[in-house]
Amino acid sequence: MSNMHRIHWFDEQIRSGRFPNSGWLAREFEISRRQAQRDIEYMAISLRAPLLYMAKYRGYCYEDQTYRLPHLYMTEEEQQVLKYLAHRYRHYDYEQAESVKRVAHLLERFTLEEHPTEQRKLPVFTAQPKQLQWYELLTHAIADSCQVHIHYRDHSGERQLSLCPLKLISQFNADYVIGYETDPVQQMTIRLEGIIYMSVSEERFEYKADALLSGWEEPLPVRKPFVAEIRLKEGQHFELWHGYPIRDRQDQIYFIEFHDTDAFLQHLFRSEWEELLSPGWLRRKLQQRAEQLLDRLTVQREANVE
Repeated sequence: MSNMHRIHWFDEQIRSGRFPNSGWLAREFEISRRQAQRDIEYMAISLRAPLLYMAKYRGYCYEDQTYRLPHLYMTEEEQQVLKYLAHRYRHYDYEQAESVKRVAHLLERFTLEEHPTEQRKLPVFTAQPKQLQWYELLTHAIADSCQVHIHYRDHSGERQLSLCPLKLISQFNADYVIGYETDPVQQMTIRLEGIIYMSVSEERFEYKADALLSGWEEPLPVRKPFVAEIRLKEGQHFELWHGYPIRDRQDQIYFIEFHDTDAFLQHLFRSEWEELLSPGWLRRKLQQRAEQLLDRLTVQREANVE
């Protein structure tokens, strides 16, 4: 049960003149006294409830009787999206990284974690439903040390993996899970975007957390984004092109920021645009990918003819 249910119950007790306290809240919802006290602090700090502790009655009342709780109902799906965004912002290592990470703390407060932030221009992340599903499944698998079976696709093709997941990370606007198949020393990263299907098995694994992941703990250096100069078919009325920030524009030519080259190339294959003007190395990569795709189609057509 979410903390908002507990908070509304606590609010009803106060309005009934019963002077509830953390002990009442803990007993009613079978939670710890510490968790109950955190709920009360959340009411006072985040929801600005004018709580006043009355020593005579050993409970709380409202100092201002006109106070009303704000309407803060969230579905479980909405909470999962917020947790995912908090995870992405927490691992953001580009420009304004410190401000963005403070936003992660703000989002985490919806699960009773810390510190609000000032309003800033934030990076935009694409949260595909499948990736949210993989993120949630992997979170549980990591917590329970359960193996996962993955049908995975990347540039080398499709394959099946039985992975022992260790940690979720975000790098360059993409999500990865770190894990291993049989040898804990031979770790690999699997990109969530490349997962076609995944299931969590009942088979568990053991590992020593202090002996692993040492190479993944160091934060990435803050790096500035690449900028692609692209002529688009239609004018853009927003500051983003399908989630990618637009740094500048000149008529139909747009200067678009990106960090992950592979993800941006995939985006170019899916999107409509007129001309990729620069950088030259990105044009060459795109041309190489297109030629590889045409070669595959040619081989397939010849095989069908035979």
